Amino acid sequence: MRLSITHTTRYSFEAAVRYGLQQLRKTPKSSYQQKVLNWSTTIDGGHHETQFEDHHNNTVDLISFEKGTQSLSVTCAGEIEIDDASGVLGKHRGPAPLWLYRRATPRTEAKAAANAIVRGVDGDTPLEKLHALSDAISSAILYEVGASEPDWSAEDALAAGRGVCQDHTHVFLACARAMDIPARYVSGYLMLTDRTVQDAMHAWAEAHIDGLGWVGFDISNGISPDARYVRVATGLDYADAAPIAGTRFGGADEALAVEIQVTQQ
Repeated sequence: MRLSITHTTRYSFEAAVRYGLQQLRKTPKSSYQQKVLNWSTTIDGGHHETQFEDHHNNTVDLISFEKGTQSLSVTCAGEIEIDDASGVLGKHRGPAPLWLYRRATPRTEAKAAANAIVRGVDGDTPLEKLHALSDAISSAILYEVGASEPDWSAEDALAAGRGVCQDHTHVFLACARAMDIPARYVSGYLMLTDRTVQDAMHAWAEAHIDGLGWVGFDISNGISPDARYVRVATGLDYADAAPIAGTRFGGADEALAVEIQVTQQ
């Protein structure tokens, strides 16, 4: 399947920015079952400083704000070709070692609630157990837009019983790592069936299973990723794969607008 993607982020500030830097992880790369046919990033109100690969093999663009900026727009666009492999990606490719993805972070530390879910997971194989884990998390946390905070941990989401794809993914990572299974956070694009315009990227998890390699689990939708999913960035949790992260001086009262369009060509 060939997908066309346009991702626009617009900042506006009541007071002018004196200086700022932003890291963008919005650029997919050719890997596993996807091929980037073309991709471009256009910046209005800032400068593209450099591009590099981080230790999770993500493409990172560093952009700076112009002095006196009160608005900044970043538009990424391109076409991606996807093969459906039922979520099975295959062997680990680094550069981060596989053991790193067994490590918990503050957002993915398994405490009482996550460990209770792990104890209730059944299955004859690791793959069966992970599918059962995905179902258990979906039942424990109702998907509700706006119900959670960006800095919530897995335990916060379980306590609330509500959340979004980021929360589902953090809980899956906490539980999988508690089961001694390497797992990582994935940020990317998803073609929806009910609309073409979205206001956020999607998130899901991948776990490493002996004999299969990395396998994807979209807990929020109850499936493994198919040809509608475009992988962009991975990491130990959201912080490693966030589409935008950075700092600035000045620029009080920020307003942020995001528009994403994903369509089949």
